[in-house]
Amino acid sequence: MFDKIVIANRGEIALRILRACRELGVKVVAVHSEADRDLKHVRLADESVCIGPAASADSYLNIPAIISAAEVTDAEAIHPGYGFLSENADFAEKVKQSGFVFIGPNAATIRMMGDKISAKNAMIAAGIPCVPGNNDPLSDDEKKNLKLAKEIGYPVIIKAAGGGGGRGMRTVHTEAALLNAIAMTKAEAGSAFGNPTVYMEKFLEDPRHIEFQIIADAHGNAIHLGERDCSMQRRHQKVVEEAPAPGITEEQRKTLGERCAKACLDIGYLGAGTFEFLYEKGQFYFIEMNTRVQVEHPVTEMVTGFDIVKEQLRIAAGEPLSITQDQVKIQGHAIECRLNAEDPRTFMPCPGVIDQFHMPGGPGIRCETHIYNGYKVPPYYDSMIGKLIAHGEDRKSAIARMNTALSEIIIDGIKTNIPLQHDIMNDSAFAAGGQNIHYLEKKLGIY
Repeated sequence: MFDKIVIANRGEIALRILRACRELGVKVVAVHSEADRDLKHVRLADESVCIGPAASADSYLNIPAIISAAEVTDAEAIHPGYGFLSENADFAEKVKQSGFVFIGPNAATIRMMGDKISAKNAMIAAGIPCVPGNNDPLSDDEKKNLKLAKEIGYPVIIKAAGGGGGRGMRTVHTEAALLNAIAMTKAEAGSAFGNPTVYMEKFLEDPRHIEFQIIADAHGNAIHLGERDCSMQRRHQKVVEEAPAPGITEEQRKTLGERCAKACLDIGYLGAGTFEFLYEKGQFYFIEMNTRVQVEHPVTEMVTGFDIVKEQLRIAAGEPLSITQDQVKIQGHAIECRLNAEDPRTFMPCPGVIDQFHMPGGPGIRCETHIYNGYKVPPYYDSMIGKLIAHGEDRKSAIARMNTALSEIIIDGIKTNIPLQHDIMNDSAFAAGGQNIHYLEKKLGIY
């Protein structure tokens, strides 16, 4: 096991990684921007290094500064968390070239899965079901593109090969709108991702978003930890996640989960990752793979009793997986509500000072957050300030416990989305389970 690592992130995930390190006896170096000197994990770390001004481009995205922090503190490895540089192949490559261990997959794998076209082709080769469409970049041949869309069948969706996080996508319902949509998506992709390549797929109109958690070591072992349902979304951003997914059978879980684990072996994957699917009319369709730990990993941990972050550290240190597939048991149900510093009606970010914070408790309740009384939520980063997770013997029990926890939690001084989360937990359609990815937006009147 490592003696010391750098956590190249901030907020709740940085604190989550620090806690895993503490359990394994690993020292922690917290890198932070000038705006984040008072973050909880910075205060708790063995060492801390300021890597730049508040702007992400000058701090958390500053590769030389992060690697320099590892050098001056004699760290051995760097954990990227999620977001920022976690899926940046160049960062993973430079970490390795500088003599450190990147706690995640190798750069070649990140690069392959970061390009949606190469990822799709790799999954097809591995026997993973994919959304019908072309498997090559769209050319500038307008007649060919029109013919392709007709063969796929409208509606279709134009996607940026280098996109992610719900960006770089445009749905097309008619032939008249196709060519302009392709041109606009190419322009946006080039500007946002530095890669104008786009491709075309069938647009699934009422799918659910279901993903499989996998983890693989360097010794030829890979397992899956079951699936999560992340269909409660607003503008492609997840709001509520749960495990297991309502209505998914044990046979479906076993069949697709084993295929995902095998695909990891086929592509030489290392560490924790997630296969994301759209699920419609009983069929799964691969959309992308996240080559990092997910925001929603706690729901999987709650139903399996397995610590994903500690396993990431063990695998990066060269150890084999600590469990086999036969030892993975799904017990009960878990739900996660993302807590955001934002207006619950307009969704505008709401930075500011937290005057009072009270964490909820009780059986099956887990609260992952870096906030505390007097903490100032900065305006420079994502508005998520924490996650509330509830586990119960079944889905009904988990929802009831989440409702209680949402009633107990107090965050004064700023606006949060807690009222929205309360509304979702008391929604009869959500209680029934199995709603599609458009349900929440329709409920909010923005779809």
